[in-house]
Amino acid sequence: MQPDSKIYVAGHRGLAGSAIVRRLMARGYRNIVTRSHAELDLVDQRAVRAFLAQEKPDIVFLAAAKVGGILANDTYPAEFIHQNLAIEANVIDEAYRAGVQRLLFLGSSCIYPRESAQPIKETYLLTGPLEPTNRPYAIAKIAGIELCWSYNRQYGTRYLCAMPTNLYGPSDTYDLEKSHVLPALIRKFHEAKVSQARTVTVWGSGTPRREFLFSDDMADGCIHLLELPQDRLEKALGTGRPPLINLGSSKDATIAELAASVRAAVGAKAEIVYDTSKPDGMPRKLLDSSLIHSLGWQPRIGLEQGLALAYADFLSGTAVAAH
Repeated sequence: MQPDSKIYVAGHRGLAGSAIVRRLMARGYRNIVTRSHAELDLVDQRAVRAFLAQEKPDIVFLAAAKVGGILANDTYPAEFIHQNLAIEANVIDEAYRAGVQRLLFLGSSCIYPRESAQPIKETYLLTGPLEPTNRPYAIAKIAGIELCWSYNRQYGTRYLCAMPTNLYGPSDTYDLEKSHVLPALIRKFHEAKVSQARTVTVWGSGTPRREFLFSDDMADGCIHLLELPQDRLEKALGTGRPPLINLGSSKDATIAELAASVRAAVGAKAEIVYDTSKPDGMPRKLLDSSLIHSLGWQPRIGLEQGLALAYADFLSGTAVAAH
């Protein structure tokens, strides 16, 4: 990836995509192409074909996806599998047709089996049953990995798949029906602080462990991968396996510990109550990120600093309008 490379970031208004645009600009990349959903519906194959044929980017970051927490995944499983499959198939295939040789597909740590050994290595993909609460989304993301790998093998493209752990940061979604656990907790504790509520209810038992990565750190990791010499990257990936690399902080915490940290960051005093009638999801999800660490990337922003930044974002005009 060169400073003058033409770079298309799909999903630039979301949590991951906005971070990629932010960090690309901070690193001196200026030839960045974006389109909002209103301007380009990635589910529409003809529209995607026309756009990529006209723009002919050198690099594609595929960060567009339909995402959400346990409630959203459980309520809209058809939308989660259909829309994500359509986005991946359209962008990856039409990128190839437009001559794009370098593409980075963003997945999710939910691709790994529910009972994976911890920390989770890239080689654990497809070695056991998935977590039922987000299986449609996970299967779609696994299909995206297989698409990249298949195009590499058949057409000689150099498409890469980055699997970040749970992300948080600017441009997150704070809608309680759609959000993941951390932004949901930020909103709940903020509202409890404002209303002086005595309790905040957290889904599940509080015992599952989760790993979190600030979105700008994730973006730096993705850009770092595409800035590496191709021979070094290929050597690290090896042969006979998907072009898959984990991105994580290598630190996890229980949901109970996370809730206490969010409460402190927000400055709320409400007691935490657990609704054990709600699902916990996977018992633990800690990624083994040793591969990308060996390639020279490390996260910079710890959870305490990241929570302060995320809460400031929530309080900003954009975040307040969003919820």
